Amino acid sequence: MRRAYAVEQIRHAEQALMATLPDGALMQRAASGLAAACADLLGRTYGARVLVVAGSGNNGGDAMYAGAMLARRGAAVEALLLEPARAHSGGLDALQRAGGRVVERVDRTDLALDGIVGIGGTPGLGPEAAEVVAELERRRTSVVAVDVPSGVEVDTGRLDGPHVHADVTVTFGADKVGLLVGPATHAAGHVHRVDIGLAPYLPAAAVRALQAPDVAAQLAAAVPAPDAHKYTRGVVGVAAGSPGYTGAGLLCVAGAVSGLAGMVRFTGGAEVADLVRARFPEVIVGEGRVQALVVGSGGGGGAEVALRRALDAGVPVVVDADALQHLPARFDVPALVTPHAGELARLLDVERGDVEGDPLRHARAAARRWQATVLLKGDRTLVADPDGECFVNTSSTPWLATAGAGDVLAGLCGALLATLGCSPLRAGAVAAWLHGSAATLASGGGPVVAGDVAAALPAVIRDVLTRDDGDDEG
Repeated sequence: MRRAYAVEQIRHAEQALMATLPDGALMQRAASGLAAACADLLGRTYGARVLVVAGSGNNGGDAMYAGAMLARRGAAVEALLLEPARAHSGGLDALQRAGGRVVERVDRTDLALDGIVGIGGTPGLGPEAAEVVAELERRRTSVVAVDVPSGVEVDTGRLDGPHVHADVTVTFGADKVGLLVGPATHAAGHVHRVDIGLAPYLPAAAVRALQAPDVAAQLAAAVPAPDAHKYTRGVVGVAAGSPGYTGAGLLCVAGAVSGLAGMVRFTGGAEVADLVRARFPEVIVGEGRVQALVVGSGGGGGAEVALRRALDAGVPVVVDADALQHLPARFDVPALVTPHAGELARLLDVERGDVEGDPLRHARAAARRWQATVLLKGDRTLVADPDGECFVNTSSTPWLATAGAGDVLAGLCGALLATLGCSPLRAGAVAAWLHGSAATLASGGGPVVAGDVAAALPAVIRDVLTRDDGDDEG
């Protein structure tokens, strides 16, 4: 499982670790890992031209110590100091003793190290730093960010003003929240984590991302026992679709008919029911006992009544699309609410850009307000519960941004709630991972439609249950 931490958590862990080490040892660990990552990206060290762009803090020190190590391996290393009087003295001395030199402008270089600001920085860059970053972009220079891309808000992934666009971010000890969540994920490029010994000192993660072994562990409860039958495996009810949105109803059912639940019941309108019978003969049309309900996908004008009936049933509920317009003041049953950014913006009475710019804050705010788990769909789907616990999904492909994909996801969420009997938070996190993985499989690197995503779910579920990944990632 990938775990991401807030700045304050990282700082406390670093202080605890440094108390056990000689002075400077932690920075040397970070610099050594950074230098190795740079050498790998360059493909060679001898003769390579490297520019260290160093700010005034320890981030600049890490970059200059790494530059010194690269210089000793034969690289031509230069340092552009944004605040010469406040440059990290130990790092600068090490760089110059290794043959590195200080320059005053960007020149031709094979690789630039972004050591401008670290995890203590605020969004945006000062004028001089912004000018240097713009020049590197004009020259299309490959950039390695030191710990985090300078100019991003580390705890949220928010962007506000000029910032570094890195090809690789070498982060130390643990992922930071902004490397997994929010617009900053696109600024980070490929994230490479260097182990500097923080793990024993880190608390519970602020944000987590499931990996295949984690999903397999969660799905183990869905594997039928030898004496299982359709009712013991869980029954999910789907009230979706309407005369104007029959496709949404069918796609929601397709997500529910993933092989996880023992039975799917369809309780929507007659217009969609006939199509469900024709497309999914295994689905039971009509009322009956269920362990979870999905409402709202393409529900049109009937979504309000469908949601009221679902809440009266007293079972866990997935609330999607049209039903989002009719949320209660707070939920009294376990609930998973599945908006995209525009829908969540309307619920919170903010602009869509506000949600897209800081999705973590808005997802958590909505979860607290409605006392429900919120699955905020996006390129990095978030699943947040009222207590602030949060998962982010990293398994997807940009091709999943296609009509109907959310309907499939809602149905899948319902099937997991009915089958696993787990919390909405866990169901949403596992569903998002399976959904993204199914899209990746169905896409094969090219376009995909929602129906293909649903059709790929059984194969993804089978593969994740039968694969042998060894130890889980820390």
